[in-house]
Amino acid sequence: MNSEELRIIEELKIRQGDTWRVLKIMSEFVQGFDALSSVGPAITFFGSSRLKEEDHYYKMAYRTAFTLGKLGFHIVTGGGPGIMEAANRGGKDAGTLSVGLNIQIPTEQIPNPYQNLSLNFDYFFVRKVMLLRYSTAYLIFPGGFGTLDELFEALTLIQTGKSPAFPIILFGREYWAKLLDFMHKTMADHGTIDKSDLELLSICDSPEEAVDLILREMKKMYQRLKERGEYSQMLSRLEVILNNAGVLR
Repeated sequence: MNSEELRIIEELKIRQGDTWRVLKIMSEFVQGFDALSSVGPAITFFGSSRLKEEDHYYKMAYRTAFTLGKLGFHIVTGGGPGIMEAANRGGKDAGTLSVGLNIQIPTEQIPNPYQNLSLNFDYFFVRKVMLLRYSTAYLIFPGGFGTLDELFEALTLIQTGKSPAFPIILFGREYWAKLLDFMHKTMADHGTIDKSDLELLSICDSPEEAVDLILREMKKMYQRLKERGEYSQMLSRLEVILNNAGVLR
């Protein structure tokens, strides 16, 4: 077999591998869209997988998810330990749908046991789409690179008009203060972002504040959708939640 024939065989192998990879990616999208089609209104929680049950922010995430779950919101997380576990646990204890979108990685990602709807993904970008697609608000607790990745991707999508605006709430002023200071005094002052971009973010320190921010934003969303005549199962569920919370009275 000459060198040209070997080259052609190698190219065919690469192309076949890419073809199967595309099909695998498509299958993950189909699986996700199908399984999550009835989810919502949902609040997506992000935060460190390394925080333990005794940590302050673990407790705050649990309380916040429990309160939102009792109101009727579904809870969505990345399915792992730490803040994700706390939120899934709070949602499940509240009797609402507790969704975990798990990712297969070598370390840290051990699915927590508090999911009553659990999906597994091999591709981060497919999982990101699912975390965004079915969420009506993001709650960002203290976390590492993965948490920052999700935060800035959501901000970028809204800033560039690729996603409708939705609430992005940072939980924990002490943790996020220096990042916000950098965004205000460095990024905005150098013109790499507009000062108005910072209005995409809210910040809170308690479950009560978080729930209040979400309810206020959900009321605005409900009114916009109703004015447009966009009636759907999600809108009907949102109306029930807001009525139960006394927001529409």
